[in-house]
Amino acid sequence: MNEPSLLDFIKAKIMPWKYSISEEYLINLIVEEDISIDKVEDGEIKEMPVSLLTNWGQYRLVLALFLAIIGQFFMEPPERNVSVAIMFFIASFGLIIWSAISKDSIFDYQNVTNAKQLDFELSTKKLYLLAASGLLLVLAFFAFRKNTANEILFNGLNLGLWIGSLILFLLAVFEADQIKIPLENFKRAINNKQTFIKITPWLIFISVATILVFYFRFYRLNEVLGEMFSDHAEKLLDVYDVLNGKFPVFFIRNTGREFFQFYWTAFLAIVCNTGISFMSLKIGTALAGFLTLPYIYLLGKELRNKWVGILAFLFTGIAYWPNVISRVGLRFPFYPMFAAPALFYLIRGLRQKRRNDFIYSGIAIGLGLHGYSSTRFLPVVVVIAVILFLIHKQSKGIRNQTVNAFIILVIASFIIFLPLFKYTMVNPDAVSYRMMTRLTSSERAITEPAGEIFLKNLWKAETMFFYSNGGTWVHSIPNRPALDMVSAGLYLLGSIIVLIQYLKYRNWEDLFLILAVPLLMMPSILSLAFPDENPSLNRTAGAIIPVFILVAIGFERVFYSIWRVARRNRYKFGVSFAGIVLFLISTLINHDLVFNQFDKQFMAGAWNTSQIGSIIRNFAGSTGNADRAYVVPSPHWVDTRLVGINAGYPTKDYALWPEQFNQLNIDDGEKLVILKSDNQDALSLLETMFPNGILYNYDSGFEGKDFYIYHIPPVIIQEENIMAP
Repeated sequence: MNEPSLLDFIKAKIMPWKYSISEEYLINLIVEEDISIDKVEDGEIKEMPVSLLTNWGQYRLVLALFLAIIGQFFMEPPERNVSVAIMFFIASFGLIIWSAISKDSIFDYQNVTNAKQLDFELSTKKLYLLAASGLLLVLAFFAFRKNTANEILFNGLNLGLWIGSLILFLLAVFEADQIKIPLENFKRAINNKQTFIKITPWLIFISVATILVFYFRFYRLNEVLGEMFSDHAEKLLDVYDVLNGKFPVFFIRNTGREFFQFYWTAFLAIVCNTGISFMSLKIGTALAGFLTLPYIYLLGKELRNKWVGILAFLFTGIAYWPNVISRVGLRFPFYPMFAAPALFYLIRGLRQKRRNDFIYSGIAIGLGLHGYSSTRFLPVVVVIAVILFLIHKQSKGIRNQTVNAFIILVIASFIIFLPLFKYTMVNPDAVSYRMMTRLTSSERAITEPAGEIFLKNLWKAETMFFYSNGGTWVHSIPNRPALDMVSAGLYLLGSIIVLIQYLKYRNWEDLFLILAVPLLMMPSILSLAFPDENPSLNRTAGAIIPVFILVAIGFERVFYSIWRVARRNRYKFGVSFAGIVLFLISTLINHDLVFNQFDKQFMAGAWNTSQIGSIIRNFAGSTGNADRAYVVPSPHWVDTRLVGINAGYPTKDYALWPEQFNQLNIDDGEKLVILKSDNQDALSLLETMFPNGILYNYDSGFEGKDFYIYHIPPVIIQEENIMAP
């Protein structure tokens, strides 16, 4: 039978009762032959761009995106109109469903996996290595023993046994062939005297993207955040202990903290020569946020394509949420930093049947458990991912091998986790205190049924991208959405598209990507005793990974799906230009959120300990002495330990209470007393005891942050003044 022609299609459109032809055939004909038609007039075919004729689904999706963005615009504070926003969201949702019902190609994608089997045969030699690894692990368990202070410290013996156990385990189970080719390529590049780097548009794009996200992570790092709060004092005192030769497995200050940040910060304090300072903490966490991005790229690429990967990299890099938590200087970004490689290697291992990837995933999980307590839910997420794989058709024929691979993952993560596991056995209350006070009524009574609180928390967490990210001012802009309006619109589209693709293809990765969002937010959702703490950008930080991959999928489906079928350069340019403009709008919004709105509201709430510390440092470096400067504490004012850290004396607490003012008479030297401007009782007492003192009002430049400086001259100076003619 002859293939129908373009004229046959036109006849079918003019006289459908006489002729019929598949519209899908015309679409293929047009795309393959670069033909475009508009309509027939007087026997002539009028031309129009192919994409305008053949891609109605894409245009429905474009309209759906802009309706979602408009809807999110009405959710932005301070003037919210939730009813109007919901109307736009419903309209956007309706367009996406219409596109799905119409079977638009937007929802098609190729999900290629490696069909080979997982190999778990171990030689006799490797079984011996595995047995030796287990023996060293047992010895390491007993070598991690508590001292008289109920602490467990790293030492040469337990550290050697622990690392030795890990090395032997890796030698036993590692599949060398998986890295043989990359190593050979690396050696070839090293030995090659003439190395050429091919400059391609993709390389330029990657370079520009990296520069942009590096800027967002490190620009004005010394200013945003501009002040420390009490948690930073606890962290820096722990870093001080490390730098002075104390190496705990678990740090007990401030209800207990895992060790990774303190050793990481101590290392950077030495390398960057920043010492015991806020900057050391911020460099460490900003680097953690930056190092998360390559794995988000790799995971997006693994799940879809390189465009989804680089778009996820970009949107995560510029976004307000991950940027703010990376600048606080606390452990928050270590959750996504370890969750991203753990999930990437797990998913790639399941899809491509790579044994080593399960090992890498286990190592990332084990390290993450030493990073931030919210990561303790990550093993549950990994178990759910493996279960989803096993119950889907993609696991047919390799389920037993998958279970074996998962066992390797568990062993690898447990070996890394061993020191904290031993400490938990010795002192379980210290490790579980923070978690149990949020999950149970051990500190605060749970006044409503736990199920109701959980569902409310789940709803608040799932809607935080569109409505409110919580009210914690130290690491968020209170009561604003966690995403900017462009990213929120793309996230909505991406989520619906992936859900529809799952219903169409039943790929387990799609379902996991959707479920990973609430699962990785569980450390916040499970705050049953303190529901007001949910949502919070720190405990939900792991969800950054799937959220921005969904954002990238929404962007890629809207723009790239149109771009790839546009047959003329001017149409490709127009689509590219529209996408770039939308991304730039998101960039500018997030830049304002981080470096303007968040910065201003944080500095308005934080106390100016750096200014007080600077005054004491200058006093000590001129006519005074650091030991003769004091700060009179007041309720809800500065943490006097932070004053010492800012002054350059990290172990000195400058607090001097009014009942201790007699200590000022110990010697006749020059003294400096700093006190809150409304502490009139303390000021009156100082003026009574030291009538020759001089009072200064320090203008901080911030409303309500001024303070008094009471300068007490040396006694000898006072006598000279009396004797002077």
